[in-house]
Amino acid sequence: MSLTVLNEDKDVSDDYRAKIARSIEVVRVVAAAQQKYGDHVVGPLYTELGTRLHNQGLIDQPGRLPETVADSLAAAGLDVALAEVMESDEYDEVVRESHHAGIGLVGQEVGTPVIAVEGTAFFGPVLSRIPRGEEAGRLWDGVLTVAGYEFFYEIKRSRTAEPAFD
Repeated sequence: MSLTVLNEDKDVSDDYRAKIARSIEVVRVVAAAQQKYGDHVVGPLYTELGTRLHNQGLIDQPGRLPETVADSLAAAGLDVALAEVMESDEYDEVVRESHHAGIGLVGQEVGTPVIAVEGTAFFGPVLSRIPRGEEAGRLWDGVLTVAGYEFFYEIKRSRTAEPAFD
């Protein structure tokens, strides 16, 4: 799913549009890695990117984005030259097709993450803390139970805490 593609025709603030405009650069790199190596590299690369951008706070340092992407590629054991596609539109159609495939499973009025499992697709869950062990298992089981109910559509409440990645 691409926030850039999702919001390209929506009325969003200029600040938000500028913020998500940079996100497609990272998504292009993931698409290029997937095309070169296959689906199995997406998870590890996404984890390396997320760890640096979110856990380490580098998302707030946009000038370091090319370096952060190259470091993520290297940590995932992938060709760091793939970082060069950040500024290219070469993979934009691949990103667009992937976005439409994912969003087609859940509808237009959602955000990220979109998850598809065992024939059921849904937006979420969105968490501010990472559950571990049995707690994570219980949460996942509950999410699958609710999402698997044919007539279930949404649970939502206001965010009361900033995400913590520890």
